[in-house]
Amino acid sequence: MDKRLAEFVGILLGDGSLSIYGTKKKYYRLKISFNSRDDKEYIFYVKNLIRELFSEEAILKYRENENTADLYLFKREIIRSLVDIGLVLSPKWNRAIIPECLINSDLDVFVLRGYFDTDGCVAIINNNGIKYPRLEMKVSPSPMQKQFIKILQKYHFHFGVYDIGKGKVRIQMNGIKQLRKWSNLIGFSNKKNMDKSLLF
Repeated sequence: MDKRLAEFVGILLGDGSLSIYGTKKKYYRLKISFNSRDDKEYIFYVKNLIRELFSEEAILKYRENENTADLYLFKREIIRSLVDIGLVLSPKWNRAIIPECLINSDLDVFVLRGYFDTDGCVAIINNNGIKYPRLEMKVSPSPMQKQFIKILQKYHFHFGVYDIGKGKVRIQMNGIKQLRKWSNLIGFSNKKNMDKSLLF
């Protein structure tokens, strides 16, 4: 277990899925979805990360007229190994969980980075002509909601948790101080988040 794998786990918890399907014959699939317009560079960052971790080339497919791209792997051994460390198979709704081996280590910040780069954003808020940053990420109903809150508390971030319906929450951190703390402690791998953070 290293920081690259921890970050990859966060990516899977965000916009990824693991599936085993079929009756007579079992099929194994890893899938990660991206916004093909906003995440152009990040798609290839994750593709390279998969190559580094597993010595495999992920298949990249673009969905026409949807601004969506998907990375796929169909390797049984890789999917089984990710399940073995504690990731759950699809569906993640009400079930997604950060593996225990990561939640109780200093690798938890890399899980947080991977998740934020897929399901979070740096927003620029205009308050009476004064611009300030807001970090926010949405988390679907699952045990990982409490786990992410626990990680942020561990590192003494100031944040709010807001119910946005159907069991989902938005975790939000406001201001330059929180942004700089995040940049120094956790960081970004997604260029769209890096670029916005550099404005402050």
